[in-house]
Amino acid sequence: MGELTKDASQEVIITQGTYLASAVCKEQYPEVPRKEIVFIGRSNVGKSSLINSLTRVKNLARVSSQPGKTQTINFYEIGAKLPQVEERQDFYLVDLPGYGYAKTGAKRRKIWSKFINEYLLSSPRIQFVCQLIDVRHEPMASDVEMFRWLVENNLPVLVIATKADKIGKNTVAKNVAAIKRGLGIPDLDVLPYSSLKNQGRQELLQVIADCLGEAEE
Repeated sequence: MGELTKDASQEVIITQGTYLASAVCKEQYPEVPRKEIVFIGRSNVGKSSLINSLTRVKNLARVSSQPGKTQTINFYEIGAKLPQVEERQDFYLVDLPGYGYAKTGAKRRKIWSKFINEYLLSSPRIQFVCQLIDVRHEPMASDVEMFRWLVENNLPVLVIATKADKIGKNTVAKNVAAIKRGLGIPDLDVLPYSSLKNQGRQELLQVIADCLGEAEE
């Protein structure tokens, strides 16, 4: 992933965000091809809250206190105004079901993993995958397994340490280092994010903008 930076003069502005489709197979993916930014993480890691914070569209992704609520691949159509670019750039934000929820039955987990893997391995328009990890805890086995699977399948990963407002700055820095160690890459870029305070929002938007600004191959 590119280097995480913040420059107020180069701010990216989200101009619209709408729910588009839910899918469990290729036939249900959106017909119009657009670049895709993917979000994945353990159940209850704060994925829906982050999506709502990033887009500033209230309740675009439904926040639930019940883990494992997202059971389909959800596509959101997002419009962004990039610095020095006249035309609005549209892309898909793709929300994948949470992994690692203990009460999800083995049969359902198997079904989920099948259609999630199919999407991640077959979509040619994925720009990168945001893997969300709760900054308050070291990566769990399922986090490490997912990270390694993404890397092994040549999918660019940006690790986002969620819920950064729940602990102090010094603890965030210490825990981010622990996440890097847990994933086995000490120099990995990890972005601390607070959906409550929008901390990390512009840095994430800038990474997205860099991908949107690149010409299609």
